[in-house]
Amino acid sequence: MPEISGLILRSFRGESDFAGMAEVLTASQQADGYDRQMSGEEFARGYRALTNCDLARDIFIAEADGQMVGYIRGWWEAESAALYLYKHNAFLRPEWRRKEIGRRMLESIEGRLREVAREHPAEAKKAFQASVSQQQAGAAALLERAGYQAARYFFEMVRPDLEAIPDLALPEGVEVRPAEPEQYRMIWESALEDSKEEWGLPAATEEAYQAWLKDPLFQPELWQIAWEAGTSRPVGHVLTYINQVENHQFKRRRGYTEGVGVSRAWRRQGLARALISRSLQAQKAAGMSESALVADSENAGGVIRLYESCGFQEVKRDTVYRKEIKN
Repeated sequence: MPEISGLILRSFRGESDFAGMAEVLTASQQADGYDRQMSGEEFARGYRALTNCDLARDIFIAEADGQMVGYIRGWWEAESAALYLYKHNAFLRPEWRRKEIGRRMLESIEGRLREVAREHPAEAKKAFQASVSQQQAGAAALLERAGYQAARYFFEMVRPDLEAIPDLALPEGVEVRPAEPEQYRMIWESALEDSKEEWGLPAATEEAYQAWLKDPLFQPELWQIAWEAGTSRPVGHVLTYINQVENHQFKRRRGYTEGVGVSRAWRRQGLARALISRSLQAQKAAGMSESALVADSENAGGVIRLYESCGFQEVKRDTVYRKEIKN
């Protein structure tokens, strides 16, 4: 493949890059079938909250004759003391694809993340990780040629309307009450405990908790929290939220039925379905007309069947790819 005239890969130069990166992300994701439009301000807000990512060293920007045409960002997460993941995501304007730019960005970020990996315990298992949607056949082929293998599949599911929501009774011994600020940490810890069987869950840290509290999608007024009757012990949750910025951009009224979990002792008693129904009702009361979520295809609890029984339908599949890093 011949060199592209004027093509360079450069490092991040500061917040002046955010507007161009937001434009690249928007063009790339819309070409891949994502309902997403990112403003420079929204992009900057998200990047100021990043963890385990050195912006000056963990971003490579592709320019052709002075025009930003793509970028790739890397970061790392310790899934456990035994497994470190070195993640990356890349965005490329559709008219600049299939010109070897993606390969060059991938090689650059892998080289940088190998440097980061050498700073972590030698005895830990380490792997690169990237995700692609079913529309991103080119990205999937690029990763596979580079030695990545599909490790997991996730489904985006949508309930296309919020009509005929069943009014389901809670199991005996459980009540639903609003969450008070002094209970947020308890709910966060309970949600992590209920989700510990989930694949790819990052390690819990104080930094992660504080970031959760500051997330614009932290909307406890919409949560559905089940408590053991007469106690302050949470036993189930749906951490509902509404992304008003996204809804405005795409002229829709969508809520999200996310953060679904039930304590082990209360499973298989209808609690999850009852909480999901209450979440859907709360979204409808807030003016929404549809709801969405992401589900792990291999979740041991059979969540795909659960969500289908609540009216959700599969609309998109994402594949998580990994490649082991040899010490």
